[in-house]
Amino acid sequence: MRLPLFRPETVNARRVGAGALLALPALLAGLLASLSGPAWALYKVVGPDGRVTYTDRAPVDKPAKAIKANGASAPADALPYELQKVVSRFPVTLYTGNNCTPCDTARQLLKARGVPFTEKTVTSSEDIRQFRSQEATDQLPTVRIGQKQLSGLQHSDWNAYLDAAGYPATSALPPGYQHSPPTPLVPIEPKPGNAPGASDATPGTPTTPVAPAGNTPAGIRF
Repeated sequence: MRLPLFRPETVNARRVGAGALLALPALLAGLLASLSGPAWALYKVVGPDGRVTYTDRAPVDKPAKAIKANGASAPADALPYELQKVVSRFPVTLYTGNNCTPCDTARQLLKARGVPFTEKTVTSSEDIRQFRSQEATDQLPTVRIGQKQLSGLQHSDWNAYLDAAGYPATSALPPGYQHSPPTPLVPIEPKPGNAPGASDATPGTPTTPVAPAGNTPAGIRF
């Protein structure tokens, strides 16, 4: 009968393993302490005295930053994940004109539902030509929800297609969200070489007329 050989390295390994187990809680505590905020926190609030607190509700009387899943701060106007998915699949573009009451109503409808949208104005002759060519209509307001075009404001139709696209019935936008300002359908680009504020027109060259503010563009129906 042979006795088992004594191996010091086995004993040392057992001691090391036991030490690692004893140190594990301390390592976990240090790891948790290194995170920027609690796992349940959605907002980081910095008080007037510099004190930082975390909460799962957006404060209405104090500035706050949203917390991403990795603990980093996100802009306050970042869209909720579910809304981001809807916007990426069915982006909304609204076409409007000056002195257009239905256009104002359409804009308010989208904002009331919390729909992020791009607004393009149709006011100049270039805008009108581009609008007719692109949308094959002369009626404002017109909205595109993904690939679906709706011309003329019909509340039931607009809401039905927004529902089908997955937009919430009431706003889910974060506090402080700002809609993008409207921009012309055809961007106005200054000619190279002209000083800022100088006229783009060359003497003797006819310019394209622009519909004055407050008047209906020629050929466009509201």
